[in-house]
Amino acid sequence: MKPDDPLLKILACPLDKGPLHLVAPDGPDRAELLYNPRLHRRYPIVDGIPQLLPSSGEQVTDDEHEALLKRITS
Repeated sequence: MKPDDPLLKILACPLDKGPLHLVAPDGPDRAELLYNPRLHRRYPIVDGIPQLLPSSGEQVTDDEHEALLKRITS
């Protein structure tokens, strides 16, 4: 998924219905993901398809939250 993909403008967190941010991979074994900084939840992107079921999201720690904020693409 690219940062300028129009789909990003309409995707929303399934829990709070707010916007999600695309997070770039930070290594060869890391995949891109969508992140909700308000709830500290990340959602995977599998084969280019965002997995936005509430059960697909994972809660992140405060330290991981800070790291993810640094990786958010503009």
